[in-house]
Amino acid sequence: MTDLRSVVLAGGGTGGHIYPLLAFADCLRRHDPDIRITCLGSAKGLENEIIPAAGYDLRQVPAYQLPRSVNVDLVKTGPRMIRSMRACRAVLDEVAADAVVGFGGYVAVPGYLAAWRRKTPIVIHEVNVPPGVANKLGMRFTDHVAVGFEHQPQLVPSLADARVVGVPLRRSLTALDRAARRAEACAHFGLDPDRPTLFVYGGSQGARAINLAMAGAAKAITAAGCQVLHIIGARNEPVEIPTDLPAPYVTLPFLSEMELGYAAADLLLSRGGAMTVAEATALGVPAIYVPLPYGNGEQRRNALPVVEAGGGMIVDNADLTAQWIETNLLPLLRDPARIAAMSTAAAGYGRRDGDEALRAFTLEAVAKGAGQ
Repeated sequence: MTDLRSVVLAGGGTGGHIYPLLAFADCLRRHDPDIRITCLGSAKGLENEIIPAAGYDLRQVPAYQLPRSVNVDLVKTGPRMIRSMRACRAVLDEVAADAVVGFGGYVAVPGYLAAWRRKTPIVIHEVNVPPGVANKLGMRFTDHVAVGFEHQPQLVPSLADARVVGVPLRRSLTALDRAARRAEACAHFGLDPDRPTLFVYGGSQGARAINLAMAGAAKAITAAGCQVLHIIGARNEPVEIPTDLPAPYVTLPFLSEMELGYAAADLLLSRGGAMTVAEATALGVPAIYVPLPYGNGEQRRNALPVVEAGGGMIVDNADLTAQWIETNLLPLLRDPARIAAMSTAAAGYGRRDGDEALRAFTLEAVAKGAGQ
């Protein structure tokens, strides 16, 4: 295999692009502390808050949303993209990039174009069905496409030849022994390690439908002897959770130590984002998934294979009410044998080596050279 001396990582806009990028960067650095890692980002993206704080070089380049209809932005797209591509090309030249690895988001597009023009190997990592717009465009310039889940090549013809590598996850998650750290995690949050624990997490932005349903079900859940760790969402509207509850109900706006949340959890209630599905299954946490009710339906497609494997359930956003939680979720949470079986099924579907598998795939791409 060819050594990597300098890698440019492209991905931004949402946590679903940024967190696997960072997990992959950590993997590269574990193997070679001297490797040069440069990240491409836009001026306004979430990456500005996260990537520099993680200790990686972030270069801001112009990035524009690609128009999906014939309008004035379509006319401006060509000149804008040329400007963005040139800015990315300057970065690639400066750092002598051996490869560009993209995770999606509009900032990835000029990165792919610059790498193609420079004849630098391109590796694309995609986790959604259908693929995101940026990665779909990037696939025109490379055969080195990796995906996070087994079902993606089966559902998308353009991904039929993609390599299934899994999703790069943070080492704090992939090295987690949930059982060994449960007592520590419960103590950290002020939870009782002997009570069944529901972990509620609506993604980095939170999920108002989940929050409202949980507020309505809080008394019934705690009256049944169960407890809750509920991540409301840092940018979500506050909800009123009753305070006179007979068991712990802990709310937080945001949780950076997600490994502790999973260690405390017996059952997860969440959206069906690719990162959430990858994390829950890698750690063997059974989940009730509430896919977003809009978009391309990718969250339902993310969760469905887990459900079919026996590791979770799906409930439609419109059906998630306090009554549904009391009638369906609560009996499951109080059934340790069923929880254990679902945990085993979820773990059988998940994988913890996505970062290492993507690194091996990237090394193969570089060894093959720029023959794209």
